[in-house]
Amino acid sequence: MNKLWDKGYQLDKAIENFTVGEDTQYDERLILHDCLGSIAHAAMLKKIGILSSQEFEQLHKGLWEIINLATDRNFSISISDEDVHTAVENYLTAECGNAGKKLHTARSRNDQVALDIRLYIKEQLLKISCASVNLCQVLINFAEKHQKVAIPGRTHMQRAMPSSFGLWGGAFLEALLDDLLILKQTYHLIDQCPLGAAASYGTAISIDRQYTSDLLGFSKVQNSVLYANNSRGKFEGAVVHAMAQVMTDLSRIASDLILYSIPEFGYLTLPKEYCSGSSLMPQKYNPCALELVRAKAAIVLGCLPTLFEIVRPLPSGYSRDLQET
Repeated sequence: MNKLWDKGYQLDKAIENFTVGEDTQYDERLILHDCLGSIAHAAMLKKIGILSSQEFEQLHKGLWEIINLATDRNFSISISDEDVHTAVENYLTAECGNAGKKLHTARSRNDQVALDIRLYIKEQLLKISCASVNLCQVLINFAEKHQKVAIPGRTHMQRAMPSSFGLWGGAFLEALLDDLLILKQTYHLIDQCPLGAAASYGTAISIDRQYTSDLLGFSKVQNSVLYANNSRGKFEGAVVHAMAQVMTDLSRIASDLILYSIPEFGYLTLPKEYCSGSSLMPQKYNPCALELVRAKAAIVLGCLPTLFEIVRPLPSGYSRDLQET
C-alpha cells in the first residue's frame, strides 16, 4: 500500500508501529465522515474545473462503495495505510485510476482529519443531547410522581430540613437542562468547516471553501487556515469540558442512588436486574453500573487537563502531538 507522503523509502517498522499506534482502530469510526468529506471536496474540485464530470462520478461511486463496505464491516485500515485517508485513497486509486490520486488536490491529511473529527463530534453531540433530553423527561416524570414523597434534606451528610424526592429529581433536571445549553454552545463552536486549510497555511489553488462547507452542512467556514489547525485540541477540549459537566451530574445522581438504596437509608430499592451479585455473599446486590458511572466520570474529567497539556506548549501550525488529541 502506498502512503500519501511516500518519498521512495521504507519507514522503519518500529517507528511505523509507534507513530501509527492505535490510529487504525480509531479511524474505523471515521470512515463514513472521511468519505462524505471527500465527496464534498470532489464536488468542489469539479466545480473549479480540476475534476471532470466523469472523474467525479467515478469517485462518487467509489466513495459510496467504501461506505457500504464499511457498513458491512468489510473495509479495513491497515498499519501500512497509517490512517483512514490513505486507506480510502488507495482504494479509490485502485478502482478509479488517476482520479483517485487527483482527489487529494488542494487538501492535506491535516485538514482532512480535522474535518472528519468535527463531523464525528457533531454527530455524537446530537446523540448525547437526545439522550440527555430523554433523561430529563424521566426526571420530570419522577419529580411529578414523587413530589410529596418525603425524605430528609441533608447538609454535611446530616439531617437538616424536610425535603422530597420531587425536589431531588427537579434539581438534577435543572442541572441537565444547563448541561444541554453547554452541549448546544459546544456544537455551535465545533460547527466550523476547516477543510481548505491544508497543512496549516492554505493552498495556492483558488478553491471554494464556502461551497464545500455548505455541502457538508456547516454553519460557517473557519476563516483562518492557521487557526483551523491551531484549534485542534482546543475544540476537542471544549467537547470534553461539556461532557465533564454531563458526567459530573450523572456521577452525583449515581452516588445519591447508591446511598439512598443502602439498608441504613432505605429510601429506595434498586431493581435486581440492574445490579450484579456477589460470588461469596448470596444476599448482596451490588450497584456496579452506578459505581462505574462515577469512575467513568473521573476518566472524562481526567482527559481535560491532558488535552490542554498536549496543546499548551505547541508552536503554531501542525505538530504530530495533535494525533493524541
